[in-house]
Amino acid sequence: MSSSFDPRFLEDLAKRLSDAIPPQLAAFRNDVEANFKSVLQAGLAKLDLVTRQEFDVQAGVLARTREKLTALEQRLAALEKGAAGAAPGADPGPPAT
Repeated sequence: MSSSFDPRFLEDLAKRLSDAIPPQLAAFRNDVEANFKSVLQAGLAKLDLVTRQEFDVQAGVLARTREKLTALEQRLAALEKGAAGAAPGADPGPPAT
């Protein structure tokens, strides 16, 4: 879990929100933008988020695990096929290593 965010993202979002304020309230724009940024930072910090790097690492781990699972499934299917083809009551021989 990580609560570090790109500050430029928050600044840009806060600016876009403050730009949406009607022109009559332009005098409050800087204060509102700072408040938006503060509220956004506090809200995002409470979320259970991970960085892109952490996500990519876990995605790689998952991909390798899927590859291993597929290989094991194929190996098991081949072993089952070989066991099904053996004569009933016949000695299957030593286990494969």
